Amino acid sequence: MTDPAHIRNFAIIAHIDHGKSTLADRMIEMCGGLQKREMTSQVLDTMDIERERGITIKAQTVRLKHKAKDGETYTLNLVDTPGHVDFSYEVSRSLAACEGSLLVVDATQGVEAQTLANAYLAVDSGHEMIPVLNKIDLASAELERIRQQVEDVIGIDASDALPISAKTGAGVEDVLEALVERLPPPEGDAEAPLKALLVDSWYDQYLGVMILVRVRDGFLKKGMRVRMMGLGSLHEIDRVGVFTPKTELVEALGPGEIGFITASIKNISECEVGDTITEERRPTAEPLVGFQPSVPVVFCGLFPADSADFERLRESLAKLSLNDSSFHYEAETSAALGMGFSCGFLGLLHLEIIQERLEREFDLDLVATAPSVVYRLKTTAGEEFELHNPADMPDPTKIRLMEEPWIKANIMVPDDYLGPVLALCEEKRGEQDTLTYVGNRALVTYRLPLNEVVFDFYDRLKSHSRGYASFDYQLDGYREGALVKVGILINGEPVDSLSMVLHRAQAETRGRALCLRLKDLIPRQLFKVAIQAAIGGKVVARETVGALRKDVTAKCYGGDVTRKRKLLDRQKRGKKRMRQFGNVEIPQEAFLAALKMGED
Repeated sequence: MTDPAHIRNFAIIAHIDHGKSTLADRMIEMCGGLQKREMTSQVLDTMDIERERGITIKAQTVRLKHKAKDGETYTLNLVDTPGHVDFSYEVSRSLAACEGSLLVVDATQGVEAQTLANAYLAVDSGHEMIPVLNKIDLASAELERIRQQVEDVIGIDASDALPISAKTGAGVEDVLEALVERLPPPEGDAEAPLKALLVDSWYDQYLGVMILVRVRDGFLKKGMRVRMMGLGSLHEIDRVGVFTPKTELVEALGPGEIGFITASIKNISECEVGDTITEERRPTAEPLVGFQPSVPVVFCGLFPADSADFERLRESLAKLSLNDSSFHYEAETSAALGMGFSCGFLGLLHLEIIQERLEREFDLDLVATAPSVVYRLKTTAGEEFELHNPADMPDPTKIRLMEEPWIKANIMVPDDYLGPVLALCEEKRGEQDTLTYVGNRALVTYRLPLNEVVFDFYDRLKSHSRGYASFDYQLDGYREGALVKVGILINGEPVDSLSMVLHRAQAETRGRALCLRLKDLIPRQLFKVAIQAAIGGKVVARETVGALRKDVTAKCYGGDVTRKRKLLDRQKRGKKRMRQFGNVEIPQEAFLAALKMGED
């Protein structure tokens, strides 16, 4: 065990692409965590998706040894966090395990929306913050201006902000020294009963459930019998270790240390993020506070393309939810798609990542329905309930009022692109709250309905601002809205997976646009296919996919016209019968088309 006075626990927080993972790479290299030949770019981003997209999805921890200028060797527990707003729950959990933060700001870009959001999260966690100005090797870096911006926007002293280049390694040594000097050591009593926070968990096919822990009091060692205080389950610890970033087994974990344990846990329900771990013989009196449960904002149905894969999908979702506790799921049945799951996500990117991980890691072929948000309904009978799936919406005559979730969005944008961004927010039924300037950048606060943001808002914001705008949001309660359900009918049969809840002003336009899309996407059949959009019992748009037609008169050589007529009439009757019994196969692109409305 390490003396708590020689431990520093810190998280690296920043906006997307400001250099968190690159800084972590340089620290690992300088502290000898890996040899030069073992180093790769973004060494802590272990998933293929993370490397391909250049983003961090999972917060990763690593233990480093640093010999400081005072001659002492310190243990640094580094947590590299994601930067995208959809993974902010990962950030908040990581911050709970640390005492301090490195706030990384790109010296060419300055403070962005997510920089601000993560800085506030660190303040709420009671962290000591060290501002770091990255990318000083670039010619466009403006240190003094960004220093001033950090002070003006975030409100922390940036006079001692450290200028570094994570890419070249310049100034990283100063960061390591600052961590030792400025961050407080962890508190904890090794003699007290064991009290450890369960920070994260994931599934290993050989070892079962692996648990990342932060020890507050007491110690953890092999052979100890421990109890999960929240769930009440008992386990015997098989191994105790740390990441350097390689897996390294240790004798014990003491106060202030971060490491992992395994306890032959096969059942995923016996492990819950935020739980307190204590010793069975000598339990602690009070559990730790744990984490606020995450609130999913976007819901989407995931169904196996082959119904035989339903059980495999259930197991895969259980293993994935262990690795990502902000992801929620429950079983549901659809008339069109059979048995599947209704899943809750923190945003569209989160949805996309989960779907991709299921397809890659578990080899599943999935069909996803159009994403929707949670609405609150009050019926004329006085009942109140939450609506997750638009297909479950009751008859409009039975609804007294319907509320939709709103968000408070912070958008940072250069002055040149402010006009198009404001126009976009107004188009999305937004209400402007504040508009302030920091130099030539505007910070706009808008209140927006979440269902308008879910679909294409982020993409359009980036295209209107040439990629310079940044966006961060938090939920801001529910409001009553003029909402209607737009149902899609294929040959008179409703397709519940394509139904949407929209604002009345946009319902007809969206319905018409979706019918046009589906006309292009649904392949032609041997009979006519009618595609309709309906609000309640009123059809507001219709498109027809023409029938494939065989030339039945080709074999006629001369003869009376009645002979040709007879053949054509027989074909007509056959097509009519076909239409009554024929099934129309809707391809996966049709479901995805519902997502991309409004791009044209």
